[in-house]
This record gives sequence, C-alpha cells and structure tokens, in this order.
Amino acid sequence: MEVTTEAIRQLRDKTGAGIMNCKRALENAEGDQDKAEDILREKGILTASKKAGRDTLQGLVEAYVHNGNRIGVLLELNCETDFVAHTPEFRDLAHNLSMQIAAMTPLYIDKADINPEDPSNPEKVCLLQQPYIKDPSQLVLDLVNDVVSRVGENIRVKRFTRFALGE
Repeated sequence: MEVTTEAIRQLRDKTGAGIMNCKRALENAEGDQDKAEDILREKGILTASKKAGRDTLQGLVEAYVHNGNRIGVLLELNCETDFVAHTPEFRDLAHNLSMQIAAMTPLYIDKADINPEDPSNPEKVCLLQQPYIKDPSQLVLDLVNDVVSRVGENIRVKRFTRFALGE
C-alpha cells in the first residue's frame, strides 16, 4: 500500500515519532492511523526499556502549587542532556507529574521502592503505577515512556515531596 506524506504528517503530529518510523508503522498497519499509533506506542515501550540503563544527570526541579495554595509539590525529574531538559515535552511531563502527585498523594516512585512489609496496593501508593489523572486508561509509567520515545533519552523521576496545609 502507498503511504501518503499527508498520512505520515498526521501521524507524526499525533505521536511526535520520526518520519521514517511513522512511514514504517503506516505501511505495517496498511494505512490505518490507529493501528499505526499502536505500533509506534509498542515500539516506544521497547525504546524506553533499551534506554533505561543510561545515566540521567540533567533535568529540572518542578514546583507546582495547586489552586488555593493549600497543596504544593517539588519534583526532581532527570534526563540525559540539558538540551532535552529544556524541551516543551519534558517540561510538560514535569508539570503533569507534579499535578498527579498533588492529586493522588503517592508515597513511592515505583513498586520497587515499597517496603516489603507494607501491604499497600502499588496502584494507589506508587506514582508510576497509578492511572494517569488526565487519561485513566493510561498509567503514569506509560506517560513517561511516551515522552522517552519522543525525545530519545532516558527519563527518571528522581524524587518528589508533596506538601499539604495541615498535614
């Protein structure tokens, strides 16, 4: 099947993936945009797992204060290069993660951080295993992996602190 440049552009605008990746995904999906998006998402997850071992020595500290000034979050989000730390995708991820922390009050970053004697459900207390507040069909980990596939670098939530008035 012949894939048009318009179809490639639409998929690229939706996913942020590279031109050739979009073209191959559309060819494999026989022109179906939704199937191509799924193919890219699966590839993104594979890309994220390949990059997981890389050092993340750059990044930013995001400060978020929720409306009413009663809840605040400080988040350290790391990546591999200073260049990526200044991209809109990375900054948006930091902001969205901070809002997630403010809304859902996670105690840990990942399920590997849970104390073995803690009977808590990882979906409730681990940031990366929580359903994403803006799209509950997606986990926060999926959101991070999506940005990893778009920027091409490893991204790691280093630490966070949530402040709430009166707690």
